[in-house]
Amino acid sequence: MFPIRSLFRGAMARAVVPASLMMLAACGPESLDELTGELEGALANGVGSTAARAALAKRWAPVHYQDVDVTGSHSLSGRSDYIARVDFDGDWVGTNNWDNTSSRALPAHAYHSVVETSSHWYIVYTFFHPRDWADSIFDTEHENDGEGVLLVVARDGSEFGKLEGAVTVAHKDFFSYVPDGSPLGSGAESLDGKLSFANFEGVNHPITAQEAKGHGLKAWPGYDIVGDGVKYFPSLTTAEEPASASDSDVRYKLIDIYGPEGLWARRQLGSLFASDGTFAGDTSGDCGYVKSLCSTNSANAPWGWDDQNDGSIQRGEIATDPAKLSAYYFTPSGSFSTAYTFNPFRGVGGDPNAP
Repeated sequence: MFPIRSLFRGAMARAVVPASLMMLAACGPESLDELTGELEGALANGVGSTAARAALAKRWAPVHYQDVDVTGSHSLSGRSDYIARVDFDGDWVGTNNWDNTSSRALPAHAYHSVVETSSHWYIVYTFFHPRDWADSIFDTEHENDGEGVLLVVARDGSEFGKLEGAVTVAHKDFFSYVPDGSPLGSGAESLDGKLSFANFEGVNHPITAQEAKGHGLKAWPGYDIVGDGVKYFPSLTTAEEPASASDSDVRYKLIDIYGPEGLWARRQLGSLFASDGTFAGDTSGDCGYVKSLCSTNSANAPWGWDDQNDGSIQRGEIATDPAKLSAYYFTPSGSFSTAYTFNPFRGVGGDPNAP
């Protein structure tokens, strides 16, 4: 059932994208210039508008490699490693996501948040899985899984800025990376590697990768696809479900975390969050081959992410105070303005849902 539906979904979605591009091209250079002008104007005025944040988030959104394991009953033939939106099952209840993974479609989505200072844009991308799973009776499992990456983009006067660094989330540890040519070096935390890029739609995007089962996230090739795996590419309009566990061309749709489909406005929803920044998850269904090895309330939204040993950086500050985190993880620390001009996590910058 699922492979047929996935193939249909993927084929239809991929047919729409070229058609849309053809329609846009048919409008002529004047329309393209107008569109570019609108984007430039929006970003020149900051990221307070939904449209400006969408443009910036799409420009730097990762090409995302997801390793997939098809072994064991809890893998659901690989589906347990597909990325999804939190409400993939049509509700905002965290404690039924494990159970519903087997019976609901899993079109790919990722959440983005943007905050701004005079010197940088900080973009967090969150990749959600309904299950953190295992294929051994000795390993712990839990319902829901949220991991991601912070991108540090310098406002250098160009339209979309310059990507200078990244910090990824792998369970209870953060890992930092810089691309070739970045002015940033290691700060209080040592650098963990180089940020690589892939060309997509004519521009370079950073490559991130997640492991199967536990879904820790690093810059590629810190993790990589080993055997089966899905390659996801960003979109503002299209969400595809992989046609198979080895689909190499799947679109994921970006969702503004502050928006009506996002998570921030639902941060006090008791059916979704057990506590501040922690998703509600229980032991229902077949979670845990041994029931004592299914942990509850074990996954976090970005404002709940925490490295277990990074000094003065507090829980959630990778999203809520990324300028502070960047000045700690990278040098020169003085290059980071810490005064926010837009940061809904801290109530700075007005209504994040302005058009």
